Amino acid sequence: MIVGLMKIGSLLTALALPFTQNMAKSRPENTVAVAGKNFHSFKMKGIDGKEIDFSQFKGKKIIVLNTASKCGYTPQYADWEKFHKANKDVVILGFPANEFGGQEPGSNSEIASFCQLNYGVSFQMMEKVVVKGSAKCELYQWLTDKSQNGWNEKEPSWNFCKYIINEKGELANFFASGVKPTSPEFIEALKK
Repeated sequence: MIVGLMKIGSLLTALALPFTQNMAKSRPENTVAVAGKNFHSFKMKGIDGKEIDFSQFKGKKIIVLNTASKCGYTPQYADWEKFHKANKDVVILGFPANEFGGQEPGSNSEIASFCQLNYGVSFQMMEKVVVKGSAKCELYQWLTDKSQNGWNEKEPSWNFCKYIINEKGELANFFASGVKPTSPEFIEALKK
């Protein structure tokens, strides 16, 4: 049964690949900060249920990933863990979500166990959230509404989309699923 689900997940990922590989957006140079919330205004629960105040990340770059355990992109956990170990000054927050092909059906404890056992994930995993559509969590509302973040309306197009937040708590970039931490466009975006 699990093998069948993994094959279906891989097929869905293959079908989504043309739509997710080269999609990237960057904050326009002339963007004016929107009054109100920025990334540092949020407080959310980690996968262990403990609240995390994002104001502690002021002055750091942050990468926000929507993750899934049964996706063709799931091996990116290893890429992001390697990046995390080599770049301790960059914060990675993984947000499990089940909106794409039902590829994250597990509970928070099942997801945490999967990430640790299979990929040795030590970067911060958050509680499972909704990242797309009318029920999306408050953070993803901010990430995908230009009236809140100043410029971007791009929702995740599949699992493992990336949002880069700059040191001031502003949304700086969006990258689709196919972009890895070793991708030239990602490396260039982190330099800014």
